[in-house]
Amino acid sequence: MKIKLFSITLLLTVVSLLSCKKETKSESVSENSKEVSKKPNIVYILTDQWRGSALGYAGNVDVKTPNLDAFAKEAVNFTNTVSVTPVCTPHRAALFTGRFPTTTGMIVNDVYLPSEELCMAEIYKEAGYNTAYWGKWHLDGHGRSTYIPKERRQGFDFWRALECSHNYTKMPYYDNDNEELKHWDKYSPFAIVEDANQYLAQHAKDEAPFLAVVSIATPHYPHSSAPKKYKDMYPPESLKLNPNVSKKYEERSRKELQGYYAHATATDEAIGRLLQQIKALNLSENTIIVFSADHGEMMGAHNIKPFVKQLAWDESIRVPFLIKYPGINTQKGAVVNAPLTTPDILPSLLSLSNIKIPETIEGENLADLMKKPDPNADRAALVMNVAPFGANFNDPPYRAIKTKQYTYARTPEGPSMFFDNVKDPYQMNNLLGKPELEAIQKDLDEKLNARLAEIGDEFKSRDYYLKKYNYVFDKKKHAIPFWGFNEGKGKYKNIGDIKPVVQSPRPVN
Repeated sequence: MKIKLFSITLLLTVVSLLSCKKETKSESVSENSKEVSKKPNIVYILTDQWRGSALGYAGNVDVKTPNLDAFAKEAVNFTNTVSVTPVCTPHRAALFTGRFPTTTGMIVNDVYLPSEELCMAEIYKEAGYNTAYWGKWHLDGHGRSTYIPKERRQGFDFWRALECSHNYTKMPYYDNDNEELKHWDKYSPFAIVEDANQYLAQHAKDEAPFLAVVSIATPHYPHSSAPKKYKDMYPPESLKLNPNVSKKYEERSRKELQGYYAHATATDEAIGRLLQQIKALNLSENTIIVFSADHGEMMGAHNIKPFVKQLAWDESIRVPFLIKYPGINTQKGAVVNAPLTTPDILPSLLSLSNIKIPETIEGENLADLMKKPDPNADRAALVMNVAPFGANFNDPPYRAIKTKQYTYARTPEGPSMFFDNVKDPYQMNNLLGKPELEAIQKDLDEKLNARLAEIGDEFKSRDYYLKKYNYVFDKKKHAIPFWGFNEGKGKYKNIGDIKPVVQSPRPVN
């Protein structure tokens, strides 16, 4: 109905302009604003390295997340949400473009998302929204502490952010167009939310709706910097380890989990303050709220040390995704087991906002599933690691799909994973080659091929993609060199054997 009304309004406006050229620009904008004001606000809470199992509402008996547990009862819970490439930059690029890493070329950390890409904030701005961003960005590729000018912010106008930092006790940031590096004066999740809450209060009664992305870098390591109050809640010896954590990493995993869970609980408290502000300002009934993360954390599972991600195991790829939207009513607390992958998020939000979905977007619009959640629905969600780097450099590239029951993956050498996640939630029994499951494996392989065909992904080697996008890794660290740039007011830090250069899928002027 809103789309139809907008079309009629637009038609009348055009006719009016043609018949009466004396109409002023301000009058036309006023008419459009009336329609824009009916669209919902968006608050997208993006956390970092928060795996889908590390929440109370997800069944974790150790971690304390009372605010998100309460929010889960008001939202729709997509239990099998996956990060399309479980590492920072590729996930964020896919989130904001609705496109897959093999399409955008955003396949590794610390590369620049080209200005030619049509992004979330630009689409919402075109629809009349105010746009705001806080916290970790990780899409600029000009060094992790370098000032990001407005033309490189992909449509976000209000800006209190930084490329990348995990210094939670003295988190640096830039304040809009001020090129001087500032620092939050308290534990960064609390500081960022406090600032975001001020923004919400200032814009709550605006005619134009807002898109606010609150990017909180926790519970990503370092875990030792979590506030003591929250670490004291988690004596390491009391923490339960999953059965797939190897003996080799049991002690270290408990130590890291103490800080990981402490960050999670502190961040939950910060998010609670944000959710409370939305209610206090009477914004709840016309605001879409999302809580999610960019990727997970292996934390010793499958003999993989803590801090690692990028792999196709659930600990790495599965992330939380809660969404509350205007008119949710009886769907509060509903569960969807059909997987959702990162490029699906933007088209779904646009649909819920009554905004036309651009043709360049590759993700699937799942708004109907959000509005009519069906726990029995199923689909195949695509996951990939095109070019493993850094700590994962020796791991093979892969393409994978996740359904509500299975995970299936292939490397260049052939099938590598086949798990029944319902019967085997810790993925300890690889079903590849089981004669009795041959038909299911074949079906999953065909579904994977179909997903790859949809986006024109021929599944080439890592070197193919690195050459295609002219990416050059540091020879020692096997990653894009993000060090050595002029960071803030500092000097060049010439570390590594490659001089600082901005690397991007497209030439940078």
